Amino acid sequence: MTDSEKAALVALAHALADAARPVTLQHFRKAIAAEAKNAPGTRYDPVTEADRASERIMRDMIAAARPDDGILGEEFGTIAGTSGLTWVLDPIDGTRGYISGTPTWGILISVADARGPLYGLIDQPYIAERFAGGFGEARMTGPMGARPLQTRAPRPLAEATLLSTFPEVGTPAERAAFDAVAAQARLTRYGMDCYGYALVAAGQVDLVIEAGLLPYDVSAPIAVVTAAGGIVTDWQGGPAHGGGRVIAAANAQVHAEALAILRHVDG
Repeated sequence: MTDSEKAALVALAHALADAARPVTLQHFRKAIAAEAKNAPGTRYDPVTEADRASERIMRDMIAAARPDDGILGEEFGTIAGTSGLTWVLDPIDGTRGYISGTPTWGILISVADARGPLYGLIDQPYIAERFAGGFGEARMTGPMGARPLQTRAPRPLAEATLLSTFPEVGTPAERAAFDAVAAQARLTRYGMDCYGYALVAAGQVDLVIEAGLLPYDVSAPIAVVTAAGGIVTDWQGGPAHGGGRVIAAANAQVHAEALAILRHVDG
């Protein structure tokens, strides 16, 4: 891929985020209907018109600019492409937080090939922060200006900060594996959604461990965290862009220490 081709993909990714920002902010901290997508008896999984409108505008822009690319989005499924590239979109990652008024949701945008994400953005419209990674770029912009992204230097798990979105994590076995890591970490916090991965990339925390994820949940975070010097895998140390059980770590050392526990407890 040429530099000009990479630049075009980067420009489009930022244009998508710029267009989706006002769509999401239009409804944030206002009365908006939330429809449950989940089956009765399972974890509440809401969707709003803000989710749908955000994804629609991004899909329309991709179709106009790059009609040969594929699209995988949370709300409207998959469109197969012929270029070998797929745009992976989560129009509001953290809709539960969005409808609760918390600012830890975000817009996730990435472009991927068959091997995984090439470039990604984690955009938080309300805070006006954007975390970008891929093609040699790892940087953020926000109210305090622009700066490079760099993950934390190695430290023992006993000194690490661990994040996850849900205290129950996933299945009982997955919860047991997570709890075994959390028992060794210095600090564990919950409820971050995609913002947790941004904090790993920004050098604020050491680990995010989650389960039950889908490709659009992780594609952009993988691009951003790895560009900043981190590592993202599944709980067996393999590729994570397909979703499922994911561990994002600031460096190889804390990744290895946490992964050894996850592998042991999870069998």
